[in-house]
Amino acid sequence: AATQDMMQRSLAAVVQLSTKRCFSTPAAELKKTSLHDWHTQNGGKMVDFCGWSMPVMYKDTIMNSHLNVRTKAGVFDVSHMGQLRFTGKDRVAFLESLVVADLQNLANGCSTLSVLTNENGGIIDDCVVTMGEKYLYVVINAGCFDKDLVHINKHLQAFKDSGKDVSLHVMDDHALLALQGPSAMDVLGKLCEIDLAKMPFMTSIISDVNGRACRVTRCGYTGEDGFEISVPSAYAVALADVFLENGVLPAGLGARDTLRLEAGLCLYGNDLDETVSPVEAGLTWTIGKRRR
Repeated sequence: AATQDMMQRSLAAVVQLSTKRCFSTPAAELKKTSLHDWHTQNGGKMVDFCGWSMPVMYKDTIMNSHLNVRTKAGVFDVSHMGQLRFTGKDRVAFLESLVVADLQNLANGCSTLSVLTNENGGIIDDCVVTMGEKYLYVVINAGCFDKDLVHINKHLQAFKDSGKDVSLHVMDDHALLALQGPSAMDVLGKLCEIDLAKMPFMTSIISDVNGRACRVTRCGYTGEDGFEISVPSAYAVALADVFLENGVLPAGLGARDTLRLEAGLCLYGNDLDETVSPVEAGLTWTIGKRRR
């Protein structure tokens, strides 16, 4: 009963947050991920989330979807989130001017949670930064995407005007799938060429997945083991179908929020905003020791 009450309260919070920030775009203008039709074909109940048409739930209840991720595996379409790629020899110095992480000491193939901050130390957005061999791969929130890009581009131009070498590419030709749950490793392991058992949490690698080159990162925002797979948009539906063929169930925004709430993970716009510093948010650990 307590778990059911928690989920009901969390879902109410999702609806309240969506009403506040997201239910304002005419249906005809909503952006769609490459999996939009796949969602509707699989019974997804679509809602306006930050200007995107996204599934809040499927044919099953949010509670059952939540429990399925906790006991087996679910797949979330998180393609509405922004995927960014920074290149150039000064890319680390540039991104360190925007986030609190120690990127100089972030090893190749490793990822870290960080936050973009404003001049007063308030949190503009939370993000995940991954160190590539010759680039930085960054994932930002959909609800903050536009303001993040304004902030990043403002500082990017000033940085380049000072003679520094850095470039930004928005990876809008890639989808992002989050495969989450205790069965995630077994399912994904059948489809890729790497030994996932040797892949620690918050590490990332390029690997063929279902015959296509993808970025696989062991991470997620559910409190469960899992992976986020950045896949070329043209192959996202085929990959999602293969997951379902292997017993994975689709999961929507409702379950994603109850899972992260149960795990005690922050949500931007609810727990974090530009008036809250990383220290006040309990995220002091995201500030690299070299940066303090």
